[in-house]
Amino acid sequence: MPLPVIIRLLVVFLPFVHLTGCAAIVTVADAAVTVAATTVKVTAKAAGAVADAVIPDAEEKKSAPSK
Repeated sequence: MPLPVIIRLLVVFLPFVHLTGCAAIVTVADAAVTVAATTVKVTAKAAGAVADAVIPDAEEKKSAPSK
């Protein structure tokens, strides 16, 4: 008789064990996405700074006196 009780408990609690694994996977995936987004943002800012340094500004050309 005690065997069906154990089986019932396993059937009820086994899905919860798997759900905690899913939560861990979601957390790791969220961290990976955050790192990737931060990397893209930093790279874009660096590329923008390099472009600003290399390409002359259009406002400087307009403010220079024409001959």
